[in-house]
Amino acid sequence: QVQLVESGGGLVRPGGSLRLSCVASGLGVDYTSMAWFRQAPGKEREGVSCISGTNGDTHYAESLKGRFTMSRDNAKNTVALQISSLRPEDTGVYYCAAAEMCSPVLEKWDYWGQGTQVTVSS
Repeated sequence: QVQLVESGGGLVRPGGSLRLSCVASGLGVDYTSMAWFRQAPGKEREGVSCISGTNGDTHYAESLKGRFTMSRDNAKNTVALQISSLRPEDTGVYYCAAAEMCSPVLEKWDYWGQGTQVTVSS
């Protein structure tokens, strides 16, 4: 059974940083495409980043490039998302997801974590 468990969210002041983690079980992050999505209050869930299970390439939403860094630790079967220079508009629930291939289409993702709340406020 596949499980994805996120952690690392919290309340952060604007300009701060956070590191989110997603521990996977039941699949290997080294051969599975893994992604981070986020959902702001009242908005649709959107893709943040993805690491391809095929070649390890990392992709980012165009508007988020530069402040978000996704990484993978095969030994720990974990993916992480480092977020810097946090802004109030980064507030939302951040989800980890797994699928065969990277895709911006939510329905293409087979497994989801429960999410971790990130709140950016002074």
